[in-house]
Amino acid sequence: MGTVHTALPVQTLYVTIRRDELHQLKDENEQLKQQLAQLRLLTQGQQPLPVTQRAPLA
Repeated sequence: MGTVHTALPVQTLYVTIRRDELHQLKDENEQLKQQLAQLRLLTQGQQPLPVTQRAPLA
């Protein structure tokens, strides 16, 4: 038999992020979505779409 653990109440974590960091994360998110779509097309045997990449933020 395993050890019984009691459930802890849900906690909320608040963080601060700069605008440039937020924009960078959004760009990375969009790029990852495009890569995922391309991989899905490849696994389905279709031709991939061209991926456009933005220059990284300084």
